[in-house]
Amino acid sequence: MQEKLNKDANPMFLREERAFLDGPRSRFEELWFTIKVQYQFIRAFRKLHFIGPCVTVFGSARFNSDNVYYKQAEEVGKALSEMGFAVMTGGGPGIMEAANKGAYLNNGYSIGCNIILPHEQEPNPYLHKWINIPYFFVRKFLLLKYSFAFVVLPGGIGTLDELFEAVTLIQTKMIHNFPVVIFGKEFHKELYHHIKIMADNESISKEDMDLMFLTDSVEEMKAHLKEHAVKRFGLIKKPMRTRWWFGETQPK
Repeated sequence: MQEKLNKDANPMFLREERAFLDGPRSRFEELWFTIKVQYQFIRAFRKLHFIGPCVTVFGSARFNSDNVYYKQAEEVGKALSEMGFAVMTGGGPGIMEAANKGAYLNNGYSIGCNIILPHEQEPNPYLHKWINIPYFFVRKFLLLKYSFAFVVLPGGIGTLDELFEAVTLIQTKMIHNFPVVIFGKEFHKELYHHIKIMADNESISKEDMDLMFLTDSVEEMKAHLKEHAVKRFGLIKKPMRTRWWFGETQPK
């Protein structure tokens, strides 16, 4: 795995994404970059096609196994696997590792969409399936595409980016009204207060507050997901036929 990661972690990818965001380039460079992005999407679609109903867990890469939030994330991953969900994370250390670990050790299915970075990039050891993604926007799309719910544990700027991306897509009805669980009342109290200020000042609708469920309880999380994901969307893992000529295999 490490050999494959080192091969993927070419700094060229980082230069390419920065160059893409710097403004117009030659027509050929723009076309070639688009083709490479399309390849990454197709590669990921083939890799993740059979993962079944899953929940994506977001959170910091910086917490170690002694941290209280790491232990909470393990419980979250375990609970999600008990509900029959596959658990998807960004595939890295910290909260991501903990959620994957909780599912992996509980005979659940554990998936990672790992971003290629100079640091905090190695896939954690609790993954049944993972894919290394060189572009942030491709990775973020994949973390949203396959999930019927999102659980947000304590994290940093990247975690908030993922939280508000999911809520924005739900708010604008670009995706279904999937439940978003924010785990950690004390950690997120100022954030939740600011969202309430936005609602009070009508920069968002009062109803938008209902898009997020704030809790410290794994049992409350499970009850919320049963009501707003399992019952609402009838989540049953449907058998899907593999195609041998695509090199497809069913998850174990």
